[in-house]
Amino acid sequence: MVVTPEDRTPVLVGVGQLVQKEKDVEKAKSPLHLLEDAARLAAADTGLGDKLWPLVDNITVVRFITDSPDSRRLPFGRYENAPKSLGNMLGANASKNCCGPTGGNTPQMLVNHTAELIANGDTDIALVAGAEAFATMMRALGQGKMLPWHDEVPEKRIDIGYEREGVTPIEKAHKLQHPVNIYPLFENAIRGQKGLSVHDHQLAIGRLMAPFTEVAAKHPQAWFPTARTAEEIATVSQNNRYVGFPYTKYMNAVMQVDQAGALVMMSVAKARELGVAEDKWVYLHGCADCNDIWFPTERVNFYSSPAIKMMGEKAFGMSGWNINEIDYFDLYSCFPSAVQIGRDALGIPENDPRALTVTGGLPYFGGAGNAYVMLSIVTMIEKLRAKRGSKGLVTSNGWYVTKHGLGLYSTEPKAGKWEREAPASYQSIIDNQAHPVVNEQPKGRAKIETYAVVNGREGPEFAVLFGRMADTDARFVAHTPSDKATLDEMMTHDQLGRMGTVAPAAEPGKDVNIFTPQ
Repeated sequence: MVVTPEDRTPVLVGVGQLVQKEKDVEKAKSPLHLLEDAARLAAADTGLGDKLWPLVDNITVVRFITDSPDSRRLPFGRYENAPKSLGNMLGANASKNCCGPTGGNTPQMLVNHTAELIANGDTDIALVAGAEAFATMMRALGQGKMLPWHDEVPEKRIDIGYEREGVTPIEKAHKLQHPVNIYPLFENAIRGQKGLSVHDHQLAIGRLMAPFTEVAAKHPQAWFPTARTAEEIATVSQNNRYVGFPYTKYMNAVMQVDQAGALVMMSVAKARELGVAEDKWVYLHGCADCNDIWFPTERVNFYSSPAIKMMGEKAFGMSGWNINEIDYFDLYSCFPSAVQIGRDALGIPENDPRALTVTGGLPYFGGAGNAYVMLSIVTMIEKLRAKRGSKGLVTSNGWYVTKHGLGLYSTEPKAGKWEREAPASYQSIIDNQAHPVVNEQPKGRAKIETYAVVNGREGPEFAVLFGRMADTDARFVAHTPSDKATLDEMMTHDQLGRMGTVAPAAEPGKDVNIFTPQ
């Protein structure tokens, strides 16, 4: 059956992406200039080139790391209105200059949001883009150099979404605001749920991530285009130390990259009017955005995501597809636990032969701050164009398996009116789930629910855990004693379910709880 899309149906018609590996910080481009380059590639991809810019009425960008609340101590790289600055460089004068919130979920959320604006007639042509030059920034800081990365424009930007701390004060006191510290807790919870030993699960993680490295090795924009074996990823070595047990270095997202991606979106009517070739068109057939219970200590458990499950149901309901029809996936992959939680929530079998990434993932392709998914969507569109009629699924994740976005894409036209269910209509279902009570000042007998051991370059430094009180089953967060014997044992013997006692630290000024294993 031939489907004729409606005039207001949103369609993605241009894409561009790039990587910068310039070592000389004086020659390397700023993130804003990388955005410009990616945007011009996307405009050229539409066939319109610079003729596009006077027609664009919406420029939306992913928030730079330097504009995220926890990173404002960085001494340069702040752009007060990056979309307007980008528009000035391109020769555009968009009526909407928008910026998304902090979080890796942002690119897909912004695509979903922009598609809805187009479908409702509030936007005709949009540029959506994201970039980072964090590798260059950190190299410059290491050399004691300040780069002229800034721009000030009088116009105020439009902020989409909202900023909210990802952790509670007690979680932050235990250093759980750092992804490298908290994601290993999800991983050990997954291991416990699967009933695997530490050794067997470590190899399973290696087998999960090795195919990601193979994809990255073939991607021209990958930061680390190097294929690795499962054993190489899973085994501790001089070049692959533990970062947050059970994660080795090769299992962690790499943020110090310079990458950029951009998309051009418009209505079907506008694409026809401008003569954009239909072999460039890719449709967003289904989409959804949903958050898990916000703070980690309040989660139902640490091995599943009710929000991703809900999001999948809503997006597939919108598209009329099912998971078995998907040809290409890009599951958010900051750490292996994010991949597994997303895979299981969407109902993808563990032994499914389909690849779970089109880029190679954040540890190997590169994790460009909040913008990684912009490049995964660009890559997905390129894959779908190359195989007409195929279907792709992209997920995104912000904070700590907290904020999620999902998009379903195909070159096949979407039938009927484009409309999605308002995320607020199903968010309340997740927010109202029964979940553990949190005890911020626990005292008494308790057991470990899940744990991680944070390592520095010289070895283990401290352990952090979520536990349950023996008498009330209330959940708490704690460190353990940091002596070498305790930390070494926690990395060699299974600690899940181990009993002990917990109490607030006796040391003055130390706002943490201490769990002492039995």
